[in-house]
Amino acid sequence: MAHHFHHPHLSHHPFAHHHPLMPNSIPPHHLGPMTQIANNLSHIPNNVPTAQPPPSTTASSAPSASNQPSSTSSTSSSSSSSSSSSSLFSLLKKKTGSLSLEEAMMHLQTATTIELTGHKKKVHSVAWNCNGKKLASGSVDQTARIWALEHRSKDMELKGHTNSVDQLCWDPTHPEHLATASADKTVKIWDTRTGSCVHSISTSGENINIAWSPDGQHLAVGNKDDLLTIIDTKKYKIINQSQFTFEVNEISWNNTGELFFVTTGLGTVEVMKYPEIERIRTLQAHTANCYCIEFDAKGKYFAAGSADALVSLWDLSEMVCVRTFGRLDWPVRTLSFSHDSQFIASASEDLVIDISHVETGAPVHQISCRAAMNTVAWHPKCLLLAFAGDEKDRHGKDEGSIRVFGFPPS
Repeated sequence: MAHHFHHPHLSHHPFAHHHPLMPNSIPPHHLGPMTQIANNLSHIPNNVPTAQPPPSTTASSAPSASNQPSSTSSTSSSSSSSSSSSSLFSLLKKKTGSLSLEEAMMHLQTATTIELTGHKKKVHSVAWNCNGKKLASGSVDQTARIWALEHRSKDMELKGHTNSVDQLCWDPTHPEHLATASADKTVKIWDTRTGSCVHSISTSGENINIAWSPDGQHLAVGNKDDLLTIIDTKKYKIINQSQFTFEVNEISWNNTGELFFVTTGLGTVEVMKYPEIERIRTLQAHTANCYCIEFDAKGKYFAAGSADALVSLWDLSEMVCVRTFGRLDWPVRTLSFSHDSQFIASASEDLVIDISHVETGAPVHQISCRAAMNTVAWHPKCLLLAFAGDEKDRHGKDEGSIRVFGFPPS
């Protein structure tokens, strides 16, 4: 699931309140990332060289020495109509699908970014389909767009909503089925082969979060009034509704679908039995609002992002926090695990996207941004990261662009 940020309850925090859940969970920042990982994983040699940014990459400093990444890439990007993006994309999937840790880090530290333009207002959500051939984006301009990076002639615009498209998700069992949640009080399901809306389901409120169950049978939709709605995707009917008395933010099933997770304004993650939607556990995950949640592909961990500027990593089998990532200074809006579960990306109003090593917490890379980020999403098969935020053009208007990081330097 692609994770984005858009919630009416956010209050901006001028100062981050760092309250680590696990002592000593972050390795010493003065060590380089390869040294930190090598000291934690015995099979990695200590003498792996640190990659240098390519000449076209602009390095920038992090806000403080304690947050200094190994390197920082600029989002200076090639044209969205670049004829080379298709061949690069195909090549990249072959080359970065199964890299060693050292190779993956070298790739990330030298990678470049391309830009995709088309939306007229800012983008709230991006998500890759299950086979990684299409990227979807949802925007305040009331549309969703499909980007076919291997065959750019197949890009398309999905029209039909009458208000902002605040989040979207793909059917994990079908690469052409997309669901969009909108403030127009509808959920729409699209066939991206034709660009047609095949079903529209009316809901009772302005929808801001959506998730598709792992078996493809159900959609979960959260609205601004903290109402959770479950939709049967075969009958296209609402089969369950649960009203919460506290702020509900991002929602997600675990990878097997028998548990359902809700992040809350109380700083908790509510763990529920599915399909009953019965609470079986409350995890006091953070000291401030929890905004986003994601599960790694291997089913070992989930991560939660919070207004306390921390990302917490949880062992799914034990339901215990194993470490926190604290390199951002503002509320964590969005996060995503890489396809191989080696890396986690997180973003906020900080002008960087942080990429860290999951097993050790060591910093790997930071991607420079020009504005707050709303959404990040790793590709399901290779080391490409799509992201979008609140960028403005020189006239002060929303850019509406999406960027994809991870292409080899030209």
